[in-house]
Amino acid sequence: MTTPEAPQEFRIEDPLPTGTLLLEASAGTGKTWAIAALVTRFVAEDRARLEDLLVVTFGRAASAELQDRVRERLVQAEAVLSGQSAPPPDDALLMLLVRVDDVERAARTRRLRRAIGQFDEATITTTHGFCHAVLRSLGTTGDVEPGSALVEDDLQIVDEVVSDLYLRAVGLGATPPFTPDEARTLGREA
Repeated sequence: MTTPEAPQEFRIEDPLPTGTLLLEASAGTGKTWAIAALVTRFVAEDRARLEDLLVVTFGRAASAELQDRVRERLVQAEAVLSGQSAPPPDDALLMLLVRVDDVERAARTRRLRRAIGQFDEATITTTHGFCHAVLRSLGTTGDVEPGSALVEDDLQIVDEVVSDLYLRAVGLGATPPFTPDEARTLGREA
């Protein structure tokens, strides 16, 4: 029997991962910083173009924040590499990116400028948003009803079903053993 490896502490200076990377941590521990730094490093070091990366998070607010932070890191890195500003000594990412010769520094600056200019092509979204985009891209082969909408929160559907069932029971002359609000609560808990 093999024992699972202990999780490794994330360090931006470590070699870039290959393949899929899952970054898990508690709230407030720097996941957004780490993801924005990784994206910036992948782009600057020519490991991937921004439009080739898939950056997925859970909620819409987290997705919007992540987009802002990635753009901010790309802009900061470009400013430092182009000589417009000095890297703060406590910023491990920027200190890492500037430790190259002038030719590579110019190449990194060009890559970052390109990414900033094409930022709207980046896929930084929620899990739900990504799935929706994939289904849309499949067209008719995706077997999705035209005009249908994916629902992020199923409570609205649950409430509609409970209400329909409750009204049908009342319409058939039944006396439900609970109120409509109690039925909604039961439906949500089911």
